[in-house]
Amino acid sequence: MGLELHRLNANTNPYYQLLKSLDKFEIDLVLDVGANTGQFASELRSIGYRGDIVSFEPLSKEHDLLSMHASKDPRWKVHERSAIGDYDGEVEMNISGNSVSSSIMPMLESHSSAAVDSSYVDVEKVPISCLDSVSSNYIKESKNIFIKIDTQGYEWQVLNGALDLIKNTKGVLCELSLVPLYEGQKLWKELIERLESEGFTLWYIQRGFTDPSNGRALQVDAAFFRTSDV
Repeated sequence: MGLELHRLNANTNPYYQLLKSLDKFEIDLVLDVGANTGQFASELRSIGYRGDIVSFEPLSKEHDLLSMHASKDPRWKVHERSAIGDYDGEVEMNISGNSVSSSIMPMLESHSSAAVDSSYVDVEKVPISCLDSVSSNYIKESKNIFIKIDTQGYEWQVLNGALDLIKNTKGVLCELSLVPLYEGQKLWKELIERLESEGFTLWYIQRGFTDPSNGRALQVDAAFFRTSDV
């Protein structure tokens, strides 16, 4: 039938590794920052996560698709269209040809040359909010919170806008850039040091964005948890 069966385990499936980590820390609320059209949340559901999800997405077209994908899931909410950062207001968002590489920050050639469909093709003015300003709408009761940040170089600003929330957060998943891909972004070492200073332990690293022309790893995905809580 053209099918191959593989045993599902944390060594071979990155989402299953994440699921086992969420189970370990009893995560029941995932804040999905930079949701695009809902790929991350959909994968979490397909692998077995049954807790609450709140997705944030600034781009109009992607937000519409995200809302459609979440509409049949009563435990998956979509926040009104907004970027997440370190202030409340408006910002210009650079739209990438592949959508997923869209960012507030200017893209560098190191990124566009490694992903030829990622160059910016348009700009959209979008609302922007701090997580500290909007997260209380979704934390109605005691929750074990996990923040996923996929904001293409804007991770530091997202954390700056979550100074209060982060104190009550059990885990964070974010992209770590090994080389500059967006103008002005913070790189892997600074983000690791910051999260460690906030009391998190680096839990795992997974393969991310690689330059296909030379095999160099440009980004990895890293999960951090408060191990003192277990």
